[in-house]
Amino acid sequence: MSQRVVIAGGGIVGCLTAMELVTRGYEVTIVERNKIASQTSGESSWAGAGVLFPLLPWMYSEPVNALTLAGASLYPEIAQRLLDETGIDSDLLPSGFLLLPPFDVEIARQWCDRHHFSAHPVSASSFGIQSVTGDDALWLPSVSQIRPPYLMLALRAWLEKNHVTLLEHTELTPLKETTSLDEWKTVSGETLKADKFVVTSGAWSFELLKETAQKLNIKPMRGQILLYQPEKNLEQIVYRDGFYMVPRKDGYLLAGSTLEDVGFDASTTAKVRDEISHKAEAIMPELKGMPIIKHWSGLRPGTPDNLPTIAPHPHIENLYLNTGHFRYGLTMAPISAQITADLISGQQSELDISAYAYPV
Repeated sequence: MSQRVVIAGGGIVGCLTAMELVTRGYEVTIVERNKIASQTSGESSWAGAGVLFPLLPWMYSEPVNALTLAGASLYPEIAQRLLDETGIDSDLLPSGFLLLPPFDVEIARQWCDRHHFSAHPVSASSFGIQSVTGDDALWLPSVSQIRPPYLMLALRAWLEKNHVTLLEHTELTPLKETTSLDEWKTVSGETLKADKFVVTSGAWSFELLKETAQKLNIKPMRGQILLYQPEKNLEQIVYRDGFYMVPRKDGYLLAGSTLEDVGFDASTTAKVRDEISHKAEAIMPELKGMPIIKHWSGLRPGTPDNLPTIAPHPHIENLYLNTGHFRYGLTMAPISAQITADLISGQQSELDISAYAYPV
């Protein structure tokens, strides 16, 4: 008889963890407070831009880069598997990444050389990009993107096809102190039994665990994004000074994103809309006067140094944490899922996972 695992959280991290566990023979249930693959929940899984790269990786620690690079490398296989088995295309696209100044050219080149990452000094104007901060840009052709809403739809279809139980609109009660976990109650009074439990609840993880994992430093950080449909779109991701623009295959263009410490407020604001549109128009003047097709936000699970916790709970047996990925949950999710499945099954991970232990 296969072991039963309950996963708390049905975002990209939770769904990919479920996929990995099912592939290894586990019986999986996902508990999701909203609807899996919903585009109205305020969660970051569908709301993000889908860039499979840590933006300025030389600004992060090696443990962060280890997860982002390993995770990004797994997406071609995942996207193809989902397409083959569900018929849903996740729109994985190797669009490349154009980094505009200001940035430290020497540090960026050294990082790319050390990680065998293709990078070429270029002029922004050669890409048809207007750069008010200088023309000396860096072109990273191997950076890819994926469409998070499509990926979530494909994951949902795969999970349903592979008999994963989806308990949607179901909220777990905050966990009380215990030494071993074999059941967890929902707010409505239902008792969920399993051999193992995994928390992948993103920004909501601390609310579930605050009585049993007080050192888990996770809080929601809002990000707002605008959507355009220009007559002539960009052909590559463009990044400048904390701001990115991401072209989609269907002609749409994303512009964002913010980092706002506003608690669980997932609303959008006119002030931020104007700030984002001003930055977008500075790079693409042709956007001036064009309608904003959509304006939305998502809540990321903010953590110090962008470092997630992927580890057993410090003192509750049968409980595992895979949460706190901050800006790069999408990029880190595939390898985080593998690490979590390794921990549950008692296998040795190929990566050094000591940096992702529960904080001491």
